Amino acid sequence: MPTVSNVLVKHLSQWGVTHAFGIPGKPITPLILEMDHAGITFVLSKHEEGAGLEAAGYSLVREGLGVAVGTAGPGGINMLTAAGQALFTNLPVLFITGSPPIGEIGKVLGQDSTMFGTDLVKMFEPVTKFSARVDRGDLLRVYLEHAMDRAFTGVRGPVHLCIPHDVLSEQIADFDLPLPDAYPSTIASNLDMAASLLADAKRPLLFLGGALHAQHAYREVEAFAKKWSLPVATTPGGKGVFRTDHPLHLGPYGLGGNARTEAYLNKGVDLMIVVGSQLSDLEIPGLSPSMYPKHVIHFDHDSRFIGRALPVPTTPVLGNIRANLQAMLKFADIHVPPRELPAAEEADYEQEPGPYLRGKQVMEVLREQLPADTLVYGDAGSHSFYAIKHFDIQVPGTFYFEEVYATMGRAIGYAVGAKFGAPERTVACLTGDGCMFMNGTEVSTAANYDAPVLFLVANNSSIDMVDKGMARHLGKAVGTTYKVPLDAAKFGEALGAKGYRCETTDELRSALADALQSNRTCVIDIIMDPQEIPPTMKRG
Repeated sequence: MPTVSNVLVKHLSQWGVTHAFGIPGKPITPLILEMDHAGITFVLSKHEEGAGLEAAGYSLVREGLGVAVGTAGPGGINMLTAAGQALFTNLPVLFITGSPPIGEIGKVLGQDSTMFGTDLVKMFEPVTKFSARVDRGDLLRVYLEHAMDRAFTGVRGPVHLCIPHDVLSEQIADFDLPLPDAYPSTIASNLDMAASLLADAKRPLLFLGGALHAQHAYREVEAFAKKWSLPVATTPGGKGVFRTDHPLHLGPYGLGGNARTEAYLNKGVDLMIVVGSQLSDLEIPGLSPSMYPKHVIHFDHDSRFIGRALPVPTTPVLGNIRANLQAMLKFADIHVPPRELPAAEEADYEQEPGPYLRGKQVMEVLREQLPADTLVYGDAGSHSFYAIKHFDIQVPGTFYFEEVYATMGRAIGYAVGAKFGAPERTVACLTGDGCMFMNGTEVSTAANYDAPVLFLVANNSSIDMVDKGMARHLGKAVGTTYKVPLDAAKFGEALGAKGYRCETTDELRSALADALQSNRTCVIDIIMDPQEIPPTMKRG
C-alpha cells in the first residue's frame, strides 16, 4: 500500500506541480524524498518566508497550485508572512508543515517549543482559508479535498496542512482527487441594471484594481472599456492590467498617480466603475468629497470591501470578474459615443536633475531596455511607485504590484518562483535596498538553480517611502536610514549572481544589456537620489 507521502505527492504531480519550495527538516524528510522520486524539484530556499513567496510567484505565473514546505516549529512560523501575502493576492498556495510524531507527543523534541508541539494550525488560521493537522493517514483524503476546494473556489487563496512525521509514513488506501475548476463562472443577476447605468453615464471612469491580475482578465477588461467607451484609470495594484498607450487610458491614480487622471476626476465623475479594487488608502488618497462620483458600480468576487470606502450609492456586481465582464459584452444593442478625455500631456512638476539617478530616468531606461513581455514584479517601496507613474505597460499582465498587505521583499520571492514556473520568460524584480536586506538571500536560490532572474535594486540608503513620509507628515524621520548602506552589487556577487553598480543612465543601459545577454542571475545596484521625493506623499 502507498504511504501518505506517496499519495500526496502523486496528487501534486497530477495537478501540474513541477517545483516545491522550502527548507528540509526531519519532520518533512519523507515528503521531500517522495517528491524527488516523483520528479518534482524541491527547491532549497534560503528562508521559509522566501519559500512561501516563491510558491506564490510560481502559482501566479502558472495560474495553478503553488507548494511551500517547512519543518516543525520555527520553520512553519517563518512562513506565516508569506501565507498572509498569498491570501491578499488571492493565490492558491498549499503550505505543508511538519510536526513531531503523533506517537511521541509529550516529549520535548528539537525545533518545537513545547512538549505538545507548536500549534501551527492555529497560527496559520488567520492567514489562510483553511488550516488543519492530519492526525491519521486515513484523514488525508478528506483534509486534502477540503483544502483544495477552499483554495480554488470562491475567492482563491492559500491553505495549510500540518502532517506529523509518522503520519507521512503511514500506509493508506490510494485515491484520486481532481483539482477544482480554477474559476467557477458565477454570473451576477443584476447585469442589466449595470448596463443601464453605463448607458446613461455622461462622465464615467473605469477604475481598475489588482484582482484582474489574479483572474488574468486583461482581454475582457480592454473589450469592456472599448464597448462602453470608458476612460480608464489604474490603481497601484492595477498597474499592468491595461496598456498605457491605449487611447482610453488616462493613467494611474492614487499613490504614483498622474495629473491627467486627477484632472479628469476634478471635472466630475457621475459613474465610477470599480473592478477588482478594495479602494484602499493607497488607491484613493486625495479623493476629496467634492471629487466623489455620484454612483459606483463595483465588480468584485469579494463582497467584504464593497461600499466601505466611498459614501455614495453603490451597485455591487458580484461573482467571477472575468465572466461578468464577458457577459457585459453581450449587450449588443448598446452603442456609446466616444468620451472627451483631457490632453495626454502631463503637468506634473518634475524636480531639478542632480548628481544621482532619479525615479523617472530609471523607469524610462528600464522600459527602453527590457523586452516588452518581461514579467516585472514590483516590491514594497518608493521604487514601485516610480514604476506605477512612469513605467509604460506594453503588454498587459507583465507588471505585478500589491499595495494592501505589502510585504517588503515579496517581489524577490515572487520573481524567483515565477522564473521556475515560466522558465522561458524574462523575469525581473524591481526592489529596494530595504527589501533586499529582508529577503535578498533568495538571490542565492535563483543563482543555485541557474534561474536567470534580473534583480533591479533602487538603492537610496534608506527605507525611502517611510523616511520621506515621516519627514513630510510628522516633521522628522527616525530609524529610516542606513549608516552603512547596502552594496547590492557585491551582495549579489557573494550570493553567486553577477553584480553591477550604476550611477548614470549610460551605466544602467550597459548593465541591462549585458545582464540580459548573460543569461545569468544578475543584481543591478541602481544608486538613486536619496533626497528625491517619491510620488507617495498624498497618503497622510
